[in-house]
Amino acid sequence: MLDNPFSLEGKTILVTGASSGIGRAIAVASSRLGAQLILVGRDNHRLTETLNCLHGSNHSVYSCDITDSSMVGELIEQIPKLDGVVHSAGVGLTLPFRFISEKELKRVMDVNFTAPVLLTQRLLKSKHLNEGASIVYLASIDGVVTGHVGNSIYSASKGALVGMAKSQAVELAAYRIRVNCICPGRVETPLINRDNISEEQVAANKKLYPLKRYAQPEEIAYYAVYLLSDVSTFTTGSNLVIDGGFSLL
Repeated sequence: MLDNPFSLEGKTILVTGASSGIGRAIAVASSRLGAQLILVGRDNHRLTETLNCLHGSNHSVYSCDITDSSMVGELIEQIPKLDGVVHSAGVGLTLPFRFISEKELKRVMDVNFTAPVLLTQRLLKSKHLNEGASIVYLASIDGVVTGHVGNSIYSASKGALVGMAKSQAVELAAYRIRVNCICPGRVETPLINRDNISEEQVAANKKLYPLKRYAQPEEIAYYAVYLLSDVSTFTTGSNLVIDGGFSLL
């Protein structure tokens, strides 16, 4: 019988935003395929909930705000070398462009763009990324393929992430480190349940998708597994669009 080509046995993978949503789903899916997980997030209680969902043992939990440079430094000092990094931590904001502020712009860009980029840089400089490692950024169709009213800051943060990842892919190829982005449409996570978005608005938006629904976190997680595994060793600098056909219309 052939070995599973998607196996993550022997790989150590760090996942930010692992306390819920897509990050949790990626961690669970990776553990099922044999990976050792390092779970990173701000909420230790919810990180422990994720830990309890994982298969196998020898996983680790680190409560860390990745926008805090000193906390990131402490994190890097404690973790082993990595074969994969998934940047899933993110924040959403729905606000018409004419109402955006410098404060909100900085807050969203710090979480969605600056923090993951600088974390990657620090892991590289500290030689925490093994040769052949895979870096996966959770981006979005917004800012790359589509745009929506009230989503300018979020779109900008994800579009910047894709641009950065392309250049990283070229520069890090010499180290056999691959860099890719996943660009989902809407996903059923806490991120879509914000105070300024009603249930009626969500229901109406789902009807705009050919499949008449949003993705489940697990459906995005499987693409991350592909990028983390040795199946994708010739894939770098890509943007995998997973939107249920939304951008076709």
